[in-house]
Amino acid sequence: MILTSDESFDHESIMSRGTSPGLVRGASTARSSQRAQGSMSGATPRTPSYIDEEDNDVYDEAYNKKQTLESSLVDNAAAPAGQSKGYYQDLEYADPYVPNQGNPDAKASPFARFIGNDGIYPIQQRIENKKRGIGRQRYPVLVWLISVVLIAVFIYEEVIQSRAQGTPVSFHPTVNPMLGPSGSALIFLGARFPPCMKNVSSVPTSTLLACLNDTANPSTINCPLEQICGFNGFDNGTPNQWFRFITPIFIHAGFIHIALNLLCQLTVSAQVEREMGSAGFFLVYFAAGIFGNVLGANFSLVGAPSMGASGAIFGTTAVAWVDLFAHWKYQYRPVRKLIFMTIELVIGFAIGYIPYIDNFAHLGGFLLGLLVGVTFYPVISTTKRHRLIMWSFRIIGIVLAIILYVVLIRNFYTSDPYAACPGCRFLSCWPTTANDHCQGSGLSGSSI
Repeated sequence: MILTSDESFDHESIMSRGTSPGLVRGASTARSSQRAQGSMSGATPRTPSYIDEEDNDVYDEAYNKKQTLESSLVDNAAAPAGQSKGYYQDLEYADPYVPNQGNPDAKASPFARFIGNDGIYPIQQRIENKKRGIGRQRYPVLVWLISVVLIAVFIYEEVIQSRAQGTPVSFHPTVNPMLGPSGSALIFLGARFPPCMKNVSSVPTSTLLACLNDTANPSTINCPLEQICGFNGFDNGTPNQWFRFITPIFIHAGFIHIALNLLCQLTVSAQVEREMGSAGFFLVYFAAGIFGNVLGANFSLVGAPSMGASGAIFGTTAVAWVDLFAHWKYQYRPVRKLIFMTIELVIGFAIGYIPYIDNFAHLGGFLLGLLVGVTFYPVISTTKRHRLIMWSFRIIGIVLAIILYVVLIRNFYTSDPYAACPGCRFLSCWPTTANDHCQGSGLSGSSI
């Protein structure tokens, strides 16, 4: 019905005409109008009624809000950040299939989420986050926890040293340049020392070393190797303290040593954890730290104790190198960043020549950090080709890491691991009279 300009709109007459065919009670006549327009080509378009059959105003906000709330659960399902629809595993009820909506996505597998392909953010948002330095988590919880443990262990070291010599810093029988406990105390607390881990011909179990309470120079109070190694001695008189591949990570040579490591850990390592998540960071940190001790046990002087989280920290530094080259075009001033990272790396290796610090721990940690880091770091792949290349690197990296672990541990327990690389010791030893010019065991008398 079309009204002329002088006719009034009569609600009663409209309602008395009955229900129009095709309408469902409670439904808006707008749908009927749209169907009619589609079927009547060339006809004058009909204006949808402003009132439905239950006297509801279709332009009323309260009515529209009610209609929205009663809509399909699929249409109104809460979506993760960056997506327009949820995962089908999260839906509670089935709804009719809507062709123009497509199917909800499936969640990524646990391993895919672990290596960064979590499917939560679209690729452009991940790139933007990378440029802004936003990682997978806000706080480096694991770095904070490990740092607290390192500080607690160092306090315990100082307590043992103070009880033994009456001072927290050792000056006799040898001076600790890192301002910390004596060599004997560090070995007693769990430093890496091959004679405590296996039979070493140049340092047999009958060797006498300076006791923890000895303050003379040269030492006058000597104790047997088994007593210095601690941890209830050896089983059947045979050195077997394999756990010294792990414990050195938590022990530091002195105040300078732990201060430098905490500085690096709370900056570089913390950012790596933010970007790759705590799970991947845990694997990189401890895999690199342990491997650094394995490499050092093979090629460093057997009479030189070594300790520190440096190998683990170098492993996380290697992950930062993986990030730099994998995301070069997304980095802010990548060339300048490369220069600074190179300088930091050179300084770190130079520090490895200081007594009680092992360059092999640095080298081994960095190497394994590269292999494990490329496996678990969430690299952004914008093409299928790049994704294929990254998966190839991941497979090669994890296989090489396992091979290196197996080969070097087997080599350590042979009679003479030095034979595999006689000149390698000079990568971590500066020849002096105190270490017999990096020959033999490196011990000078009973002093450590």
